[in-house]
Amino acid sequence: MIRSLIRRLLIVPAILAVFGTAVAAQTLATLDPPKPRLRAQAMVSSDVVRIGDLVDHAGIVANIAIFRAPDLGSTGTVSAQRVADAVREHAIVGLDTAGLDEVVVTRASRTISVEDIETRIARALTAQFSLGAAENLSLNFDRGIKPIYVPQSAKGEPHVAHLDFDPRSGRFDATIDISGARSADYALRFTGKATPTVNVTMLVRALNRGEIIKAADVITERRPRAEAGNDAIAKADQVIGFAARSAVQPGRPLRSYDLVKPDLVQRDQAVTLVYRVPGIMLTVRGKAIESGAEGDTISVLNEQSKRTVQGTVSGPGHVVVMGNMARVAENTVAEVETLRNAPNRAQ
Repeated sequence: MIRSLIRRLLIVPAILAVFGTAVAAQTLATLDPPKPRLRAQAMVSSDVVRIGDLVDHAGIVANIAIFRAPDLGSTGTVSAQRVADAVREHAIVGLDTAGLDEVVVTRASRTISVEDIETRIARALTAQFSLGAAENLSLNFDRGIKPIYVPQSAKGEPHVAHLDFDPRSGRFDATIDISGARSADYALRFTGKATPTVNVTMLVRALNRGEIIKAADVITERRPRAEAGNDAIAKADQVIGFAARSAVQPGRPLRSYDLVKPDLVQRDQAVTLVYRVPGIMLTVRGKAIESGAEGDTISVLNEQSKRTVQGTVSGPGHVVVMGNMARVAENTVAEVETLRNAPNRAQ
């Protein structure tokens, strides 16, 4: 019994020693907190920079403002020495600069792009003033516009709060408001000129009369609708393969009257004359009396019979004479009988 009591008395000092050491360590940690240390970078959301933005372990002075923040969306730097001097006034002595010469400070923001601004104004104009599709409206601003930076707290989307437009001059006056920004700085005014445009196809080089238009000869651009007119050709594939009706200069919109189908048969050209009547097809040599494009009706001299017939141009150097053509009908039977015995016929 006595031995057990002595054993317990010996254990108690040991326990006290262990717990006493832990308490002492905790007390020392409280008395010697982590040393304030300079950060390499800081992201701030307000218009001031606080000690805690720049210094880790700043303690109770962390919320004290010491510098003005950069503009929204901007980044700036502050020297480590300036930070040390500024925090010294607030009882932070011996700041650990971690070998840094400066701190990079960025002002957090939300960006409203130039494209977004233009799109919203164009949509508002076309919706209110019947100017066609928004994507076909060209906006020229009186002053160059830049992206808008608003606080991240401004969650609302930009919208056109006010809009005036003069149809005669094309002048517009628009105010864009960013909901939630809570500042007159984010109700922004834009003025300029709005011009409806259309796609037009133009030559990149001059063409002579009858010259065939190739893909490399044309480009498409957007031009003011009033300048282009209603008959301008919009797509390049609508002109490729056609011929110039007359000499055409580059840089102006092409119109339908500038173009003709290319002649597939030239005047005095040797052609293949194809006779087609029900159950019979004969081909003979002929000579074109006039030029013609595909689908044109031209006069051709049948060199075998020495008769002139009317036929339809079907391809380069080919003219088809059908039995139901008015000017051929009365000669078809006699023509076919003559050709049936011709030594150079081909069936």
